[in-house]
Amino acid sequence: MRKFMTTTAIAALMMTGSAVMGGTAAHAAESVEVLHWWTSGGEEAALDVLKKDLESKSISWTDMPVAGGGGTEAMTVLRARVTSGNAPTAVQMLGFDILDWAKEGSLGNLDEIAAKENWDKVIPAALQKFSKYDGHWIAAPVNVHSTNWMWINKAALDKAGGKEPQNWDELVALLDNFKAQGITPIAAGGQPWQDATLFDAVVLSLGTDFYKQAFIDLDPAALGGDKMKEAFTRMTKLRSYVDDNFSGRDWNLASAMVIEGKAGVQFMGDWAKGEFVKAKKVPGTDFVCMRYPETQGSVTFNSDQFA
Repeated sequence: MRKFMTTTAIAALMMTGSAVMGGTAAHAAESVEVLHWWTSGGEEAALDVLKKDLESKSISWTDMPVAGGGGTEAMTVLRARVTSGNAPTAVQMLGFDILDWAKEGSLGNLDEIAAKENWDKVIPAALQKFSKYDGHWIAAPVNVHSTNWMWINKAALDKAGGKEPQNWDELVALLDNFKAQGITPIAAGGQPWQDATLFDAVVLSLGTDFYKQAFIDLDPAALGGDKMKEAFTRMTKLRSYVDDNFSGRDWNLASAMVIEGKAGVQFMGDWAKGEFVKAKKVPGTDFVCMRYPETQGSVTFNSDQFA
């Protein structure tokens, strides 16, 4: 995870947001309400850094957590809050949700602080596509996450011969070995965003050009062709390595299965590292992190932003 914005910028964002929602900057300097979905152990530790920094600037943080790693539940709560005329000061958002809310005229203008802190040069162009609307800054990115990762229990990997899988066949062989060890091969959570995260990696593993054609260009030939059929075939195979109780499991609970040696691998973005570190696990000793096989050198990403 790479941090882009200072907490000073987030403080300014929240004060701006309060003014836009009908309050005043002076009021925001006393208290801001933040709606977010950072509720796992690792996420709470990260959030606490922001809270304490704001408190050092005499800004009180009123927490509005909504559990759900993909943010879907948080957006549902936000919709209800805005509809009732009781919008929070600031909200954690991702990608196209930001642009959707900007189109509705619900987000504050952050041009002043963006110009002061030179966001145009600090923030990569790929993220600016979601931080700006109609030429104006409307959200502050605080990180950029890479999503095509595997998190492997080191002891289980060592029992399997210690070789990190470099292609699909080697991945299947490793999962079969985990199954033979008597542990759940894949720690998964049956939630749409978690399935989509894995599906992203599977499609990417079939070629960067194919991924762009299918998911960016929305090319019908790519979406309905043999490679996409192969992607679904591989997803079906991976499903066979998941335990019976996966449905609805939160991502951090799946991480815990790998941490505790109850499962061999989890396919998850780099935020999973926070769970391993919080559990005092050491990279290379207790767990291994590697790219999903055949996506080495390519990066799928998302960015948490506050608006």
